[in-house]
Amino acid sequence: MKILITGGCGFVGSNLAIYLKKNRIGSKINSLDNLSRSGSLLNFQRLKKDKIKNFKIDISNNKALQVLPRYDLIIDCCAEASVEVSKKEIDRVFYTNLIGTFNILKKSAKDRSNLIFLSSSRVYSIKQLRKLKKNKYSISEKFDVIGPKSIYGFCKHSSEELIKEFSFLYNIKYIINRLGVISGPWQYGKQDQGFVSLWVWRHINKKKLSYIGFGGKGRQIRDVIHIYDVCKLISLQIKKISKVYNLTMNVGGGKKNAISLKNLTKHCQKITSNKIKISSKKITSNYDIPYYITDNSKVKKIYKWRPQKSFLHIVQDVYIWMISNKKILKRYIK
Repeated sequence: MKILITGGCGFVGSNLAIYLKKNRIGSKINSLDNLSRSGSLLNFQRLKKDKIKNFKIDISNNKALQVLPRYDLIIDCCAEASVEVSKKEIDRVFYTNLIGTFNILKKSAKDRSNLIFLSSSRVYSIKQLRKLKKNKYSISEKFDVIGPKSIYGFCKHSSEELIKEFSFLYNIKYIINRLGVISGPWQYGKQDQGFVSLWVWRHINKKKLSYIGFGGKGRQIRDVIHIYDVCKLISLQIKKISKVYNLTMNVGGGKKNAISLKNLTKHCQKITSNKIKISSKKITSNYDIPYYITDNSKVKKIYKWRPQKSFLHIVQDVYIWMISNKKILKRYIK
């Protein structure tokens, strides 16, 4: 099986490409990435070492995309990953996260390729998520997707609907994974990369942080999944896609891997032996949510899969990787 991974020099894409290559899943693994993001060149070098070819193409460039070789499977990891960025850079988010998927689907239809799409937990209604009582509810695929969900979330949900239309029209087999917070080694400690790596990096370097929104107390709760567990699941989906397909499922760390920012701070203080100043900003972004925990029931039932890495394991892995690569990381993290 020949596999193309879009966004292959990003955090998820690069880890996934290397995982599939090392586990001999697929006869050929290629990457597509325009190398525009800070840190993508470092991941590009990782792929090069494992003899994974990257096509330096912007996913919004349909002409360049269509002349690429045929693949049996396309894994679409390409996205502008920051919800808050989608407020300010609507055009870039729209062209990457929605038009990019449209172009991938046109290639899938032409080449009769199957598709695994990395969607987001942010497809769900902000209004309804804000009504939830903490620690009493896990989000399943049946949760409300109606109403505002951020420009980022809108593009992801619209992409999901577009995939279903193309599947119906061209008989494309697809899997849609609505992923929550992912973390692990090779995630840079920047705000748009994820709060876990940001928190660990700031503690290592004794730099300031802020609890933002919902009273500024750090009480927001998220569940977190290790990149290894994501790669493991996708490898199972690849192996079974000829028989198990056209499904949408939530994927995350679940209740066992849920944590508040306040508790994350305690873990970071303990692991780094550093205590940093954390300011409080009470004003809440209209895109922020106070609580999200994934209900993995569907994906567990279908693939007999569950997250293996605990939250503490995730923080430990991020810390060890950052300490080992501190000098290199300082070139990419401002």
